[in-house]
Amino acid sequence: MSRRSVLQGAAAIALGTLASGCSGGEPSLRVRLLNRSLPRQLVGEFRRTLTGQPKLDFKPESNLQVIAELLTDWQAIAAGDVTPPPAWRRWLPFAGSAAVPAADLVTLGDAWLAEAIQTKVIAPLDLTELSHWSRLPSQWQALVRRNERGELDPDGQIWGAPYRWGTTAIAYDREKFAKLGWEPRDWADLWRPELRERIAIVNQPREVIGLTLKKLGYSYNTPDLDAIPELAAELQALHTQIRLYNTVDYLQPLILEDVWVSVGWSLDLLAAQENYPQLAIVVPRSGSAIWTDVWVRPAAATGDRRLVQSWIDFCWQTTVAKKISLFSEAVSPILLAEPRDQLPEALRSPSARFPTLAVLERSEFLTPLPVATLAQYDRLWRQLRQPRS
Repeated sequence: MSRRSVLQGAAAIALGTLASGCSGGEPSLRVRLLNRSLPRQLVGEFRRTLTGQPKLDFKPESNLQVIAELLTDWQAIAAGDVTPPPAWRRWLPFAGSAAVPAADLVTLGDAWLAEAIQTKVIAPLDLTELSHWSRLPSQWQALVRRNERGELDPDGQIWGAPYRWGTTAIAYDREKFAKLGWEPRDWADLWRPELRERIAIVNQPREVIGLTLKKLGYSYNTPDLDAIPELAAELQALHTQIRLYNTVDYLQPLILEDVWVSVGWSLDLLAAQENYPQLAIVVPRSGSAIWTDVWVRPAAATGDRRLVQSWIDFCWQTTVAKKISLFSEAVSPILLAEPRDQLPEALRSPSARFPTLAVLERSEFLTPLPVATLAQYDRLWRQLRQPRS
């Protein structure tokens, strides 16, 4: 199970194209999104806000990797570097989904944003005139303003429209910890001797090294790791606690009781908890990493920009943001501006899905790092992952 592949609920937009409206000469909106990430009825609700009969073509994909590859393929075809197959082959199984016209909008994770900008597979969006842009929290606005190198830039263009977010969190087996007489509440608990070789964690250097930085009181985005002399030793100590590094199947050992703790993305953890109620989830009180899914426009897109803007603004309406948040186990950033007592009951109390504002204020996006810092990450990670003697 992983954030890129988790399935959530039968009421979702399921695999297979969900299309409505007439084609004819009317404009169209083609969207690629993560499977089961939005309530199915939202497309119909959006249609009712439009004039005319534009064609709405929403096609889910199984994971973000597929969407990232489509962006590359569409751009290569648009540039003439790849010849699309004949029209008759496009309808054959496994003939290649990149042969269809480029989507007008796709879902992408914020971690993919810098590379997508650098490789020119996405185009900037004009969102400042949308009625709900100003309601997007300033941190999320800043996250998607980038220069041409994909770096954060307050004067940069807008490259994505955030519509849901979550955190890195800790899932644990309630029964195991009831016997211990304590429960994990912060990153430092992962170093406790009772958890030696009892942890599974995503195989991601930014996450593993980042939570160690957080445990030591530093930012996830610390630019000079060599300036923290205790970091290497702390990482080695954590390494002795970890039984499995795996980005896809890090929850399976917890479900099978091979480990007592799994560290990963809240979306995955919350989905697993629905089927395995013995699991508890906590977002560390010292703060965590925040991920966000964003709408981006493929550079090869040729569709109606007004429909793109209308869909994004629709997703930012409070009523729609509530539906997205209730359905997908991830929260719309629009709801951060809403008083908790005015939210649906399931979102009012602090939870792993929607932590307290105090925890969120101590949490951070994983922002692009300088090349020198990435080299430090690579060196530390290789040292850490050397085979155990």
